[in-house]
Amino acid sequence: MSGGLLVAGTTSDAGKSVLTAGICRWLHRRGVRVAPFKAQNMSNNSYVTLDGGEIGRAQAFQAAACGLPPSVRFNPVLLKPGSDRQSQVVVLGQAVGTVSAMSYRERKTVLMEVVLDTLAGLRVDHDVVICEGAGSPTEINLRATDIANMGLARAAGLGVIVVGDIDRGGVFASMFGTLALLSPEDQALVAGFVVNKFRGDPALLTPGLDMLTALTGRPVLGTVPYVDGLWLDAEDSLSYGADGIVGRPAGPRGAEWLRVAVARLPRMSNVTDVEALAAEPGVRVRLVTDPSGLVDADLVVLPGSKSTVEDLCWLRDTGLADGVHAHAAAGRPVLGICGGYQMLGEHIVDDVESGAGSVRGLGLLPVTVTFAPRKTLGRPAGTSTGGQPVTGYEIHHGRARVSGGEPLFRTDGGEPEGCRVGAVWGTHWHGAFESDGFRRAFLAEVAGAAGRRGFVPAPDISVTELRERTLDLLGDLVEDHLDTDALLRVIEQGPPTGLPFVPPGAPA
Repeated sequence: MSGGLLVAGTTSDAGKSVLTAGICRWLHRRGVRVAPFKAQNMSNNSYVTLDGGEIGRAQAFQAAACGLPPSVRFNPVLLKPGSDRQSQVVVLGQAVGTVSAMSYRERKTVLMEVVLDTLAGLRVDHDVVICEGAGSPTEINLRATDIANMGLARAAGLGVIVVGDIDRGGVFASMFGTLALLSPEDQALVAGFVVNKFRGDPALLTPGLDMLTALTGRPVLGTVPYVDGLWLDAEDSLSYGADGIVGRPAGPRGAEWLRVAVARLPRMSNVTDVEALAAEPGVRVRLVTDPSGLVDADLVVLPGSKSTVEDLCWLRDTGLADGVHAHAAAGRPVLGICGGYQMLGEHIVDDVESGAGSVRGLGLLPVTVTFAPRKTLGRPAGTSTGGQPVTGYEIHHGRARVSGGEPLFRTDGGEPEGCRVGAVWGTHWHGAFESDGFRRAFLAEVAGAAGRRGFVPAPDISVTELRERTLDLLGDLVEDHLDTDALLRVIEQGPPTGLPFVPPGAPA
């Protein structure tokens, strides 16, 4: 049996995804055949794999850390929230229905079989599988049906490390409490802790780390410093700053900035599309929730949505719809991607996702969208109307019928995709802006339409290279700041025997 590890966290967004990616890149650079795995992910940021399925965006990022193409095996269960009470369930890349929180629990036994079979296959094919947990491993109300954290670790015999975000505060209490509310059997698998996002002198932290080890009998395997800039391929919009700024804007190459406002839809999906824009020097990308956020915008973006009709209603309720209309009426650029493209059309006929039937769109593009039960999943390639090569991926139930304008792209087979009328663009293709030539040409055209004559697209920014540099940085953080010898022992041999029990344990 190959080696394995579960990276758990004290909370959501504690750093599980990036630490998993960092461990994967560190092992990959050592020549280890390593693969990522997340049994169950809940995210509307997803990706289409080469084998034609849908997985969490973070697992595609982790696959890149391993030097592997994304596969449905890396994320066998994906939950895509469509509301506060319901989620679409994607199993091995394909949507199988919609569930509530309570009805989902009834499926867990069957899904656990899928998860364990998939993990077993990966462990046969690879030297090591690094698993990422979901949320916290100490959700005591969900432990009985858990398939992603300690339930997975117990069933697969995985050692566990727990990462906590010290930047939030309370890291010692959260680490101790995470362990102390686990059953004795679960505690026996927890081999140590990792402190994430530490700022300051490590010497000041050492006494606390020693006390945590004395209290729990588990070592702190490392303290990872805070690094400003690990924002690419975010798990969800919570990973962006409180001010809504995406990324860390670099100064412009020319004399002017370009300002991009992205509607922060309640159920937006694949907002990672705009990260490629944010990687450009002189481009400030900001998520906005009210019309005031559009006042100084040069480009307004309506991103993807898991609930297109409901998010369209939200646009109208907040006044953002009127702001988008005013922006377009002034001849200033507007872009819709996937669900946002559907909203820009004249009508949406949805008897599938919302059951709302015929709904009036924003009317900015001559497009009618009809939702189909079967989801379109694909990895298209083609050429922009300006002649630039473009690749992307598609994830949508809506089928667009275009009755005017001009296409945004032509597929390699010659089929039109998307629609453009004046300065209003729309496409179902996610990821198109990672095609560097198209992104630069698009931004130059946006700047011209917006009157930003002094904006100059950078000729040397490659999103693929930026992703690789980020992954190498994560690998460096693991190598430089973790006890990698101890980490390897846990991966290869599991947790050490004789770890002490920390009361009170899981409630009866």
